[in-house]
Amino acid sequence: HPFGRKYHKDFYALRDINLEIKKGEVLGIVGVNGAGKSTLLKIIAGVTTPTQGSIKVNGTINAILELGSAMSAEMSGLDNIKFSLRLNEIHANFNKLVDEIIEFADIGEHIHQPVKTYSSGMKARLGFAIATITEPDILIVDEVLAVGDALFQRKCYAKIEQLFKDGKTVIFVSHNAQSVIQFCSRAVLLYDREVILEGTPKKVTDFYQKLVFS
Repeated sequence: HPFGRKYHKDFYALRDINLEIKKGEVLGIVGVNGAGKSTLLKIIAGVTTPTQGSIKVNGTINAILELGSAMSAEMSGLDNIKFSLRLNEIHANFNKLVDEIIEFADIGEHIHQPVKTYSSGMKARLGFAIATITEPDILIVDEVLAVGDALFQRKCYAKIEQLFKDGKTVIFVSHNAQSVIQFCSRAVLLYDREVILEGTPKKVTDFYQKLVFS
């Protein structure tokens, strides 16, 4: 407004976050909708810049934040795979990696069809396969494993477990308490834009479920 009047209220999606994630850790982040989980992941991934404070990241990051958001809807699945590998400047074993992604995604002949024709489950399969094949130092997974059948979820878990064994860092957001307990070495609970609890996955998810049903 030219006279300096203010017709809006400032809203901060996160506040007073002080979090350290160590190399090789699988960190689970839980919280009700609107708690700030996705915003936190976007800041870590470099998609969003924090208004205040700072973030320091050591290592390469791949993030699966929104299903299919990193893929062109008009391009085929195969073209998206090749484009992503070139974008990440991966030239060694190029054709071998393409074949591995296709095999992991396991969407059959649909790999030659435009992504806009894919179901959400097919996008999840392809997106996860592309994001993990490059073996980043840090992998961010936002609720993507909630989509897809039990067999595909098991494949994803096995892949993340392998990344964990290789010393990679995984940040895992899920509403599924059992997945967090099974997978993560530590967990934090976000509530009303703040971290209100940090500890073992069992302790954090138990408190989270009490919070949800209270």
